[in-house]
Amino acid sequence: MRALHKLAVVPALLLVIASPGATSEEAAARWGGSPAAAGRDADAMSAPRVDVDKPAESIPLHLRDKRIHGLQPFQALVDAAPGGSVLRVPPGNYAGPVLVGKPLAIDGGGRVVIDGGDKGTVFAVTGNGIAVRNLAITGSGDSHDSDDACLNVRGHHNVVENLDLQDCLFGIDLKQSNGNTVRGNRIRSKRVELGVRGDGLRLWYSHDNLIENNEIVDARDTVAWYSHRNVFRGNVGRRSRYSIHFMFANENIVEGNRFQDNAVGIYFMYVEGGAARNNVISHATGATGMALGFKEASDIDVRGNEIVYCAVGVGSDLSPYQPDTTIRFEGNRFAYDGVAVRINGAFGNNVFRDNVFEGNLADVELSGRTDAERNTWRGNWFDTYEGFDRNRDGVGDTPHADYAYADRLWMEIPEARFFKASPVLELLDFLERLAPFSSPHLQLRDEVPRFRKPVLARLGSKP
Repeated sequence: MRALHKLAVVPALLLVIASPGATSEEAAARWGGSPAAAGRDADAMSAPRVDVDKPAESIPLHLRDKRIHGLQPFQALVDAAPGGSVLRVPPGNYAGPVLVGKPLAIDGGGRVVIDGGDKGTVFAVTGNGIAVRNLAITGSGDSHDSDDACLNVRGHHNVVENLDLQDCLFGIDLKQSNGNTVRGNRIRSKRVELGVRGDGLRLWYSHDNLIENNEIVDARDTVAWYSHRNVFRGNVGRRSRYSIHFMFANENIVEGNRFQDNAVGIYFMYVEGGAARNNVISHATGATGMALGFKEASDIDVRGNEIVYCAVGVGSDLSPYQPDTTIRFEGNRFAYDGVAVRINGAFGNNVFRDNVFEGNLADVELSGRTDAERNTWRGNWFDTYEGFDRNRDGVGDTPHADYAYADRLWMEIPEARFFKASPVLELLDFLERLAPFSSPHLQLRDEVPRFRKPVLARLGSKP
């Protein structure tokens, strides 16, 4: 049996994902940012690391779960591997914790399990140019004070790929880590109530990372705080709270993802710049259900998304926030939502072009001192349009105007929302439209509404 656990080390040069010595023009070309921003990031990478973590507690083996007491420590294999080599790990179960601080490529071949014994963080990457692939990591601790996780990343230009992370409080936690690739991982939190789970994926002061083709299920949130120019592409998120929550995080791109059965899809909070493109967000239901949220956010492109069967499609609060900026909604489909677009705030400057609105209980809800004329609507298709197209040019002969009649009751009185779409409110709304006894409130006006429903770009098409 001891022969099974012999170290198998194959010397090899590591594949350099992005050289720290690359020019700012090369870095900008890769991530789509400006050379100046890439230059600032290079400076950040060379800056001293600020120790923001609580010092890791050394937890002896006898305090860890007995299931790992007879397992070989994985750290011994890491310590014996020369820097710059490929460590191909023999199949089997190993005991954590693991700390990797030297350039190394670790490949478990899909048949290796590292178990932390339900204490602390299981695996930590603290260097640059490290690759961790094809492993299963399980059994982190359950302490929120120490952010117990299956995998910590505290370095630059590392690759985390095809990992199966189960029974983790936090899944993958990046802090002050730039230019990493996190791809093809499967992440689940611990089987506890939603509010006391950890984040499936967390970025904190981490820039220019690629988060691609991961599956995050039954976690709390995916968050990116103070983290700029990251790309989230092709991921799946289900049964969590926030699919992605950005806060003070600028110029992030979210494209081609599928988020289902989460409380909130994508939330942009105190954000400037970025885009949400070609995502499918569905079944964000319940009292807090929302597909896309904006809180004092500015200058964001929202294009080609499918927003289906959500309580609220777009929830916008004081957004766009910065003067002379817009938030642009183009080519999206809002279908079978409670409220497709809810806007709160007097700033305006939301632009809606070439979107499809069908089957929603309400296409737009304005609240507060919001003035419909401050937002731009042009070329959208509404299944509630009541005009004609006599010259058959595909454009309605008359503008599409949406007024709030009796539905102002449930817009202004939260308790009345329980009766939304009920026969009583539908009857009141019908009578109000026949003989208004109060001035209706304009919600939107599209001067050139589409008469024919457009065929929108397919998910996954290039932006």
